[in-house]
Amino acid sequence: MPGFVGEEIEPVFEEAPALEKKTGAPSGFRLREREYKIQRVVKEWHEYNQSRPGGGWDAGRPPYAMRGVRNRGSWGQGKDFYRVLLDDGRLVDIYYDRRPKSGGDKGRKGRWVLFREIGDAQR
Repeated sequence: MPGFVGEEIEPVFEEAPALEKKTGAPSGFRLREREYKIQRVVKEWHEYNQSRPGGGWDAGRPPYAMRGVRNRGSWGQGKDFYRVLLDDGRLVDIYYDRRPKSGGDKGRKGRWVLFREIGDAQR
């Protein structure tokens, strides 16, 4: 059923990515003990100039005044989105959040998220 999902996933790569923070789309992912294969990437986009969640000093600033643009690709900033076709025929959006996870053992790595389900590609 199409709609928002918002669950963290474990990416599966055929080959280890050369860059930890610029991985490209995975070949699949694991969610709730099930593995999904990605048939192909339909669309890719990047958002590097987002305001912090919940507002903050930059909330409400016009896009041309955002400071994140000059930090494009900087460590821990932005999200890399991928619209992918799964092996079961569904279209979904996943993203890599480049911000480091909080917590002692999480380290400096970001996280992968199944953002939303678009629907069946056959329709």
